[in-house]
Amino acid sequence: MRGEWTPDILGAGFTQRTLDLGVDEDADPLVATLVRHLPNRVTAWMRPLRDVDVLYVHGWSDYFFQRDLAAAVTGLGARFYALDLHRYGRSLRPGQVPGYADSLDEYDADIAAAIAAIGPPRGRRLVLLGHSTGGLTLTLWAARHPGAAAAIVLNSPWLELQLGPFARQAIAPLVAARARFQPHGSQPVVDLGFYTRAQHELGTLPDAPAGWRPARGFGTHPGWFSAVMAGHSAIAAGVDVGCPALVMLSARSTSPLRWADTMTSTDSVLVVEDIARAALRIGSLVTVARIDGAIHDVFLSAPAPRARATAVLGDWLRGTLAPR
Repeated sequence: MRGEWTPDILGAGFTQRTLDLGVDEDADPLVATLVRHLPNRVTAWMRPLRDVDVLYVHGWSDYFFQRDLAAAVTGLGARFYALDLHRYGRSLRPGQVPGYADSLDEYDADIAAAIAAIGPPRGRRLVLLGHSTGGLTLTLWAARHPGAAAAIVLNSPWLELQLGPFARQAIAPLVAARARFQPHGSQPVVDLGFYTRAQHELGTLPDAPAGWRPARGFGTHPGWFSAVMAGHSAIAAGVDVGCPALVMLSARSTSPLRWADTMTSTDSVLVVEDIARAALRIGSLVTVARIDGAIHDVFLSAPAPRARATAVLGDWLRGTLAPR
């Protein structure tokens, strides 16, 4: 039921709550879904992040399923929340265009509803944790809401177009023009399914409910693509998230155009060198951590880089958010 915490598909220790966002432009119901995982109440008071709430936002064509990441965060004493944005995963409703948004600002309503459901701060601190497109969305949100977050962690954030800044600037007017006249038009398929294959080979990708995470991603549309590129342009111009930031990336990228065994140990979605450079334009205190052997979602990598990523996250959070 909406507004109540109910059992989640992730099983024991995870609950979810439906967040009512009103209706969309077609008068269809619009919802987001908040997933919750809480620390051990007996020992949480002894942990370094006992006064912290972490809010996670997934990437494109995705939903929240990373149990181990949630457990790592709650093991530090923090309360962990994950948001399936409207038209994604748990929040996707029949007839909706999966993942579609005209502007990344649309997700302000989702994030506001999530923060309201988490409850009044009362001395607690908020940490934002975003992956890929979710990292871009949270970066822009934090810049528009200075002081709202105590820290932000970005897991391979999509801060720049894969073609690079010059190509982005060249095609942006064409993309924006088509978005005005055909926002829901079709576009060529750009995901060949290799990233999904890499995760399956690593054994880190569980079976998703039908339609939540297709192997080759959701179909893309000009309106959505223009919204993402507007976000990239904002990052290129420089923003300020107003808090310490940790940006976690693989050490290397692999071209996504044909299968290669290196896709199980590199980022086959983004050009990590471009993302590392863009990361320096999101605030005044930014740490960039390069994880050797990691894939696009560093927390879904092979055991060794995944353990390294988890250790980096924990060390950075403890050092940045020492108990008050």
